[in-house]
Amino acid sequence: MKRDDVRRVDQIAIEDYGMLGLVLMENAGRGAAERIAALCQESPGGAAHPVCILCGPGNNGGDGYVIARHLELLGFSVHILSLVPLERLTGDASVNASIAAKAGLPLQVATSAEDLDRWITDDETVVDCLLGTGATGAPRGLYGDAVKLANKRRGLRVAIDLPTGLDCDTGIPSQPTFRADLTVTFVAEKEGFTKADAKPWLGTVRVVGIGVPQALLNDFAVA
Repeated sequence: MKRDDVRRVDQIAIEDYGMLGLVLMENAGRGAAERIAALCQESPGGAAHPVCILCGPGNNGGDGYVIARHLELLGFSVHILSLVPLERLTGDASVNASIAAKAGLPLQVATSAEDLDRWITDDETVVDCLLGTGATGAPRGLYGDAVKLANKRRGLRVAIDLPTGLDCDTGIPSQPTFRADLTVTFVAEKEGFTKADAKPWLGTVRVVGIGVPQALLNDFAVA
């Protein structure tokens, strides 16, 4: 599935089928949380793994707030690290950040590389919800710093929809690119995942549905 197809699926589900973006995000986040929980439970330490969720400004970050809520419900110790002030969030991402804050989930806003170094620690599972399929080019500023630090840590790394820094369509990695042990991607594998350059960054790929009707999936040749 290409970048433009990803956008169209969401648009058609919302505009033509009357589905709410919040419902799609909830389905995506819950499914991703279940995949992350399974990965952690299969590794030493099981559900005792603490989880750090890195959240960016868009819907990929919004997925992260949903994931955090569901991982907490599954018994995990979770903390959220946002790279953008919450008041700058909009739409469904803003709604889910507000829910997470009201629910008392540990939530910090990083404003410097020093914040990232202090709050992304060894031996925890790091979940990349920084930049989604719409992003192009290398992650810059704090986003690049966060990817570099996460790649140096010893714990498991999970990318949501695709690793930050990896181009959705070409599969070409940037410098830096998040190196995932598991990539949880929504609706279908992305076009770039088939490219040889992408393979070292993806880890195991698992597809999670977001609840859109099969008739819509058929239009995009998704089984």
